[in-house]
Amino acid sequence: MNQTLTDQVAVVTGGNAGIGKAIVLKFAQEGAKVAIIGTNSEAGESTISEIKEKIPTADLKFYKIDVSKTAAVEEGIKQILEGFGKIDILVNNAGITADQLLMKMSEEDWDKVLEINLKSCFNTCRSIVRSMMKAKKGKIINVTSIVGLIGNPGQTNYAASKSGMIGFSKSLAKELASRNIHVNCVAPGFIKTKMTDVLNDYQKEGILNTIPLGRLGNAEEIAHAVWFLACPLSNYITGQVISVDGGMQM
Repeated sequence: MNQTLTDQVAVVTGGNAGIGKAIVLKFAQEGAKVAIIGTNSEAGESTISEIKEKIPTADLKFYKIDVSKTAAVEEGIKQILEGFGKIDILVNNAGITADQLLMKMSEEDWDKVLEINLKSCFNTCRSIVRSMMKAKKGKIINVTSIVGLIGNPGQTNYAASKSGMIGFSKSLAKELASRNIHVNCVAPGFIKTKMTDVLNDYQKEGILNTIPLGRLGNAEEIAHAVWFLACPLSNYITGQVISVDGGMQM
């Protein structure tokens, strides 16, 4: 199989679980070297061991970084650049939820979701973009959500953060296009992860009724979309949002 990302260096935030882990695996399969960013060192090392069992030659390294902290991200990206020599691909996948109706939502839960989901994009992109501009190439993929496009009750904080990622990405795409740096989003719908596993049967049935394809997506399907935007096949695409949602918003 031709490896589309051979000799490419990718950074994946939130790469030690769920969608993030699937992205790291796909990138490793395609020949990329991957720096995994997360806050759980044990989960990070477990992810590396798991992937190396499948791909013994995979070049992976875990960096414990809180992506909501500007100084920590700047130092972490500096270490990655020193260790790998360059960064060709950035995937902003780190994200959390803290669901509650707005009238009951705490300021802490609002701030926490916006900082981890949205401010993290500012932190990582600003820290990486100078090296990409110098190289005159790069791919940035921000994993947003269908909720950022259509909204969802009880998720004003999450929807605001994910919608903000889309506006951020479109603006950054216009800033960087002349330097051959592509910025796009992937918007997952309801994906089978630990987040959806906790839903009861009634909640799952309600969700499935909104999905024309009649099923939840899987993390690998999101990873394929991210890979497409990271590889040369997407070299004429920038400033776009690819929804992987089973047809929810059509």
